[in-house]
Amino acid sequence: MRIDLRELLTLSIIPGVGSTRLINLLSHFNDSHRVVTASAKDLVRVQGIEKKTALSVVNFFRDSGAAHAQRYVDDQLSRLNKAEARIVTFWDKEYPANLKNIFDPPAFVFVRGKILDEDKYSVALVGTRSATPYGIRMAEKFAEGFASLGITTISGLARGIDTVAHSSTLKERGRTIAVLGSGVDSIYPSENKELASRIARSGALISEFLMGAKPDAQNFPRRNRIISGISLGTVIVETGIEGGAMLTASLAFDQNREVFAIPAAIQDKRKCGTHLLIKQGKASLVETVDDVIAILAAQLKPVIGKVTSAKHTPLPELTVFEQKLIDAIGEQPIHIDALAGRAGFSTSDTLVHLLSLEFKGVVRQQRGKMFVRIS
Repeated sequence: MRIDLRELLTLSIIPGVGSTRLINLLSHFNDSHRVVTASAKDLVRVQGIEKKTALSVVNFFRDSGAAHAQRYVDDQLSRLNKAEARIVTFWDKEYPANLKNIFDPPAFVFVRGKILDEDKYSVALVGTRSATPYGIRMAEKFAEGFASLGITTISGLARGIDTVAHSSTLKERGRTIAVLGSGVDSIYPSENKELASRIARSGALISEFLMGAKPDAQNFPRRNRIISGISLGTVIVETGIEGGAMLTASLAFDQNREVFAIPAAIQDKRKCGTHLLIKQGKASLVETVDDVIAILAAQLKPVIGKVTSAKHTPLPELTVFEQKLIDAIGEQPIHIDALAGRAGFSTSDTLVHLLSLEFKGVVRQQRGKMFVRIS
């Protein structure tokens, strides 16, 4: 396959030529220049190319359209260079393997960072922008769990659950990929610019939208299909019935990918989208990372050895008092006073033992003297 990026970008803006037709054209001719110079008679021999589209392509290069397109191409390539980004095409080895198998994969994506072969073992983690403390904790727990197992986390860089998914993965030194609803040089929300840079250094930012594209509302449904398309499965953490994460879940379901839903507090009607997915049979109820791994075991077989060994990593040697505290800490963060009462220790003694457990990497202190178990 010979693809000239200038010709690729030019073909992509011709009216009537979308990603599917562009893939068909390049696959048929095996050379972008042959597409550019083909006659209408040759073009209509390509699957999905009817006479109207063929004439649109031919006429584009006959009139002033191609000349005007060169200014657009120059601008795109200049922006690519400035952002230290590049174009990855459908035929490149780096193109996400899972994404090739959806109904309408993009013919090319803009990338900052690097996509690795191991990223095909990935799970999407998405949810509401207005996350509750419970939702944040669940996103942290699942992102950290996936990272510890070598599973790439996919999300959309939005406020709330997406931000937690990316940042928690990076905290565990795992790989994460952010799929954007804007150009990879137009980070939204703006407060995530530093986070986006960190993701690009150790993972990747991906978008099918042009360099400089703004985060327009109509972009996000298309963005969501890539989030679910790159992943083996999608975990919905917390969402309302009409939330964007519900669309991602629906897209994943249509793409024949696994969908997982973490139950929310039943009294919070604003976050009951996950319950609806479970009731409709579109999502599997999951409470832990192990629940996700069990369902995706066959697809994760190449890394299942890592998964198995990680699941059975023993705790460090603990004292009797430390073990009692570990047994008293549940799934939710707990205040030191409540933990002391549950374990039957004084607050001062509890603090001493908790500091020891922190050094051993077993618990972590959060704001407000809240403690949570890590392993």
